[in-house]
Amino acid sequence: MTISRRTALAGSVAFGLAPPGRTQPVPSPAPWAITAPPVGSEADEQRIHTDWAQLEQYQADNSRVREMPAKQRRAVLIGDSITRAWGVFAPDFFSANGYIDRGISGQTTSQILVRFRQDVISLEPQAVHLMAGTNDIAENAGPYHPRDTTNNLMSTAELAKLHGVRVILASVPPTTDFPWRTGLQPVSKIRALNDWIRAYAAQAGFTFADYTPVLDDGTGSMKRGLTYDGVHPNRAGYIAMEPVLSRAIAQALT
Repeated sequence: MTISRRTALAGSVAFGLAPPGRTQPVPSPAPWAITAPPVGSEADEQRIHTDWAQLEQYQADNSRVREMPAKQRRAVLIGDSITRAWGVFAPDFFSANGYIDRGISGQTTSQILVRFRQDVISLEPQAVHLMAGTNDIAENAGPYHPRDTTNNLMSTAELAKLHGVRVILASVPPTTDFPWRTGLQPVSKIRALNDWIRAYAAQAGFTFADYTPVLDDGTGSMKRGLTYDGVHPNRAGYIAMEPVLSRAIAQALT
């Protein structure tokens, strides 16, 4: 996902929202500031030829995490900017539960599969939460081919299972359009992919984390008040997602 500076700044304000009864945290820096160059930019084109899967993003931090007690890295969340922003804007929730964030903005399922061994398996977590597919549908790396995306998700999940890591497959969050690539009519594509993820999780014995009921307004849009651009949850959106994640990880580890 590629976010302009203006949109990112607006998003950082929206992320400051908190529902009644919750202490409003100090606003965090926008996650886009620590991610890849914009898709299609000269810097991005250069990166594609040197580190397409962005393996360098977490290499140093992986060494640190591997030295942590197992309970502090019991689950790794891997995905794109939706995952990355979650860790940035809810660091206390992650640290208190032993969650490690391995999201990278703009990534497709192909890139996540390539870096999965380094950024998940090497950390030896008990479980992995895989949320991916948004940027495949947004055509960040070319035309969307559903079979390619599902093959990547299957390969990633099977690799985790092979190494004894419990698998949680997450639904793709709803949206009716992508601000950085408009007109792709993603609603039916997201619903079809989520139907496949649900069925595959049941068939393979994996846990399915369904965020659709808490995020979708019933039309395929993200609920007002839970997003700042229609694609990425804001702080209130992540708070709404927390119980779903917690239940899914508890289920996977029983």
